[in-house]
Amino acid sequence: MRIEINKDIIADDEICHGKPVFKGTRIMVSIVLEMLEAGCNTREIVKAYPSLTKRHIKSALGFAANLMGRRIGLVAA
Repeated sequence: MRIEINKDIIADDEICHGKPVFKGTRIMVSIVLEMLEAGCNTREIVKAYPSLTKRHIKSALGFAANLMGRRIGLVAA
């Protein structure tokens, strides 16, 4: 099953075991979030993953914020 999470992120059972990835890639959203947590900036992430753009990174942050908001009951499901 394929789920479109937002304009840049999908989850597909056939790609990376259904973990959220950036459309057209096998780059998991969690990798970008972990890089941000480690202190990497957008330029460093794009250098490591040239198929990504600043928009992808913003989409990853938006996805994480939305997910966390739902988990703690701040955003309507």
